Amino acid sequence: MLKKIKSSFFIKMVFFLLDEEIKLKIIKYNKILQNKLDININNYKLFRGRYIVYEENGIVKEYDGYNNRLLFEGEYLDGKRNGKGKEYYDGYNNRIIFEGEYLNGKRNGEGKEFDTFFGRLRFEGEYLNDKKNGKGKEYDSKGSLRFDGSYLYGYRIRGKEYIKGILEFEGEYNFGKKWNGKGYDKNGNIIYELKNGNGKMNEYDYYYNTLIFKGEYENGKRNGKGKEFYYKEILKFEGEFINGKQWNGKGYDINGNIIYELKNGNGNIKEYNYEGKLIFEGEYLNGERNGKGKEYNYEGKLIFEGEYLDGQKNGKGKEYDAHDNKLIFEGEYLNDQRNGKGKEYSGFRLIFEGEYLNDQRNGKGKEYDYNGKLIFEGNFLNGNRNGIGKEYDYKGKLIFEGNFLNGKRINSN
Repeated sequence: MLKKIKSSFFIKMVFFLLDEEIKLKIIKYNKILQNKLDININNYKLFRGRYIVYEENGIVKEYDGYNNRLLFEGEYLDGKRNGKGKEYYDGYNNRIIFEGEYLNGKRNGEGKEFDTFFGRLRFEGEYLNDKKNGKGKEYDSKGSLRFDGSYLYGYRIRGKEYIKGILEFEGEYNFGKKWNGKGYDKNGNIIYELKNGNGKMNEYDYYYNTLIFKGEYENGKRNGKGKEFYYKEILKFEGEFINGKQWNGKGYDINGNIIYELKNGNGNIKEYNYEGKLIFEGEYLNGERNGKGKEYNYEGKLIFEGEYLDGQKNGKGKEYDAHDNKLIFEGEYLNDQRNGKGKEYSGFRLIFEGEYLNDQRNGKGKEYDYNGKLIFEGNFLNGNRNGIGKEYDYKGKLIFEGNFLNGKRINSN
């Protein structure tokens, strides 16, 4: 008995000295060791803020390590999702967003996707390496059949589209775009025909099944005369399109008032979503966002203001929290991502300033706590502390100086 106690005590002492991630790797599938060490696996967070709970017969539950919400439950093999399982939308109300089969951590085989807000079925069919591949069916927001056909690498390739259960288009697709086929009205009459992406065309919103465009097509894009509509088929823009972009014509608000006019793709413009809510206002050049502009979310709150080039954020700009409009970032952008020097904020407090690459902290930077005290200065790579750096306590006293790897200390100077 004494030997058992001593043995258990020695194991605990050795285990206590190990790195947290190493601890997790050792015990996450070892029930005997968990019991011997009296460890609750729920307290151990896995990489990227996740932790898992291993259950009987190869069943595993994954949780968000930050808010303890269920993300996945199902069969595991060799540390990956293999077999049947369910994914959840951030665990919110245990709402399922996918249910089906997995292979080597990816969706493979039969599966179903569900709406993140209402839990309604949106797709059922076959998957390969996380993409729709093979036969499948899509449904609109009210549960009516939207598409029935075949997919390849996530794109529609052949099938039938429906509007409120009535056949609207039948034919072939090119990278998901209607390419060869016929369009029908609600009485079954042919109203347009496409050949190699050319002809007249009706487009419908995927979610609401309402008409959003009617006009001429070339090479699978809006080219020529046409009309765009809001959610309830209220005129949004009328004129000429080039390569899918508004080019010459007038834009209207939901009350029918002219709010902008484009000539050769140039002018000051206001963009609205299909419900008539403002999502962008600013300068246009060659049919795209070019110059200064502002973006808004679906509630009409400002989420970005700054410079654009070729339709993307390029230059200086500011991001705002979608809920309270507080500044969360200001700095430089390239191709819609944070690139260059910038500052991050939380509740008006500066929490980081330094260099960015592809939306992540890369290069030299400084971190601050919520009282504005410097807690780290040094090098970053892919968002983590990597390279030489210094750590400080809440009083500003230096507590570590040395090298970091993936956010962890590896040696001191």
